[in-house]
Amino acid sequence: MFETATPFETPERIRELLDWLRREEESPFFHPLLTIAVFNVAFLAIHPFQDGNGRLSRILTNFLLLRAGYAHASFSSLKSVIEHRKEAYYLALRRTQISFAKDKADWEPWLLFFLRAMKEQIERLRARLPSVMGEGPGPVFQVTRRVEFSPLAEKLLALARARGTLTVSEAAEELGANRNTLKGKFSELVEAGQLRLCGKGRGAHYRLSG
Repeated sequence: MFETATPFETPERIRELLDWLRREEESPFFHPLLTIAVFNVAFLAIHPFQDGNGRLSRILTNFLLLRAGYAHASFSSLKSVIEHRKEAYYLALRRTQISFAKDKADWEPWLLFFLRAMKEQIERLRARLPSVMGEGPGPVFQVTRRVEFSPLAEKLLALARARGTLTVSEAAEELGANRNTLKGKFSELVEAGQLRLCGKGRGAHYRLSG
């Protein structure tokens, strides 16, 4: 059996997990879905509350998916997918969590389950949406996903999330990058729908879209 964190260990383990998530969002190394999957299984391994950890993990998963640009999370239930595959869910969860006590964690069982569950969630939603031509279910729905940006653009996006608003001058000071280069990256993020330009001249700044 896998032993979760003790009440004394829990606060520090949660802080470490949140610190890792913040670093990963600010300077991404993994694909967003892998980051979310790892966060999910690590949170459940800590098991910070006596009850409701599974429900809270699904809420946090949806929140992180939305923050990463996966808009379908608002319209399709991940819970129903997990309920349909409950045995596989617990098996994958335990296989990865048990490996935490060994020298090297085995992420594969959980990552495969999580990504397959995501795929099934999207397919279920597509099947429920009518096609534009009124011919029944069709592949009209396209999942809104964050485009893969350059490392500098990713840093700008993370900085905008952290600050709420961001100017070219602030970004140049924080990142030590050329202003003209930053302007190009800001334009890239605006065109991709990640940021929006507000104001003009000296008052111009960028905010998150939506």
